Amino acid sequence: MEPFKNLIEQAWEKLTEGWRELLTRGSGSLTHFSTEGAGKNDSAQEFPQWSLLAAETWETALSVVIRLEIPGIAEDELVVDIHENILRVRGEKRSSVGQEGRRYHLMERAYGHFERSISLPQDVDQNQAEVSYRDGVLTVIVPKTNTLPPRRLPVSK
Repeated sequence: MEPFKNLIEQAWEKLTEGWRELLTRGSGSLTHFSTEGAGKNDSAQEFPQWSLLAAETWETALSVVIRLEIPGIAEDELVVDIHENILRVRGEKRSSVGQEGRRYHLMERAYGHFERSISLPQDVDQNQAEVSYRDGVLTVIVPKTNTLPPRRLPVSK
């Protein structure tokens, strides 16, 4: 009985570890979609109100790069700004749900207004930011404010 108990404990520990990692890695990408303004009888109330907007952020010697997956939204529905080294992306993902003759069997996509904020790893020059949106991926490239590479300074006696 003892070996069986150990196997159960190990399995539970692995499961718990997996959920912790998912929470740690995914918590920032979990984004709330608000259906504010939709009527109580509106089919929009049936949409999931949370969805993942996965992102990645990296830096080069000269800039910080952010890529954010936002499929199914028109370019003109996106508002992007940077304030105090926080990138904020807002928009509205519109739906065709409610059209006559449709009967949904599965609804996992979220629709409505959303906002996602991402902290940037260092000071950037927001006035020189380049923003593009292609194939459902928003890319923001922002130059660092201190672009000089580190330099070793001699110490005198």
